[in-house]
Amino acid sequence: MEHEPPLMNGMTELEPVDDPGIDRRDMFRGAGTVAAWLMAANAKGAQAEPPADRVPEAKAGAALPVVPFGKYKLSRLIAGANPIYGYSHFNYVFSAHMGEYHTTARVIAFLRELERAGLNTWQASWSERLETDWLKYKEMGGKLQLLVLSRPNFNDTPEILPRVAKLKPMGIAQHGATTNRFWDMGQLDKSLDYLKRIRDTGVMVGFSCHNPLEVEYAEEKGWDVDYFMTSLYYMNRPKKEFEKILGQVPLGEIYLPSDPPRMMETIRKTKKPCLTYKVLAAGRSVNSPKEVKERMAAALSGIKPTDPVIIGLYQRFNDQIGQTAEFVREIMG
Repeated sequence: MEHEPPLMNGMTELEPVDDPGIDRRDMFRGAGTVAAWLMAANAKGAQAEPPADRVPEAKAGAALPVVPFGKYKLSRLIAGANPIYGYSHFNYVFSAHMGEYHTTARVIAFLRELERAGLNTWQASWSERLETDWLKYKEMGGKLQLLVLSRPNFNDTPEILPRVAKLKPMGIAQHGATTNRFWDMGQLDKSLDYLKRIRDTGVMVGFSCHNPLEVEYAEEKGWDVDYFMTSLYYMNRPKKEFEKILGQVPLGEIYLPSDPPRMMETIRKTKKPCLTYKVLAAGRSVNSPKEVKERMAAALSGIKPTDPVIIGLYQRFNDQIGQTAEFVREIMG
């Protein structure tokens, strides 16, 4: 999957700011204090645990500003689905923690809260769970729009596309991992057959990328795509590139601060819509609400004013939906 779930500031909100027994600065003073902080956070989270079919309510808000997207309009903030289906970009424990919480009832409740906070679009990678949850949500009168990201193996199993199209998404995008694989082999044109098959379903055609050169290549060649999904971080470079930059390959995904300016430069030059993701470096830039807002502001000001951002939201412990929507309103004046 594209895997873009930022942890966001959920854990920040669980810092013991209301607990006089633990100072915020103690988080950084040693394992004993961190253990105490985690215990306090878990206790607070347990007290706030919603019933089985609920998630915490989002702060209600007016509809967010929208931007054109073919015959549709997208809210400037789009909710991603990685936290919902357990793609943490950290490790399997955190992924399981996210995934087990999100029953179908809670997914539907989450989508309702997105509506309540003023968003109008959800972006999710296709899975049988998505199919079940989305169809049930729409049967219950859900109003959100859907954008679907393919799975990495869909280029080899394009017969899945008619099934995906039955969800009536606005668009379907080739997965970024596939894009990267073709690019690294020097065979990006292999994308074209799958992109044409998306076109044949009657929905908009998307092309997800981590490397700005992939966007520039598709633009130069005049490819028949309607929009790009653009990651601000090229965290899955070939090992040789990381070795050249860093001298070695660190463990885990790698998020270089020099990447966002380069991708945003490409986004600004591209006339087609760019749905920008990995805004918070998959949860690595969320140490406070202030930092979250700063990173969001940098992205919204660095891309075209007609481009939205996709941010994963985890509503289990605090109102990330309402807070993030409010940040967009404040950033946009």
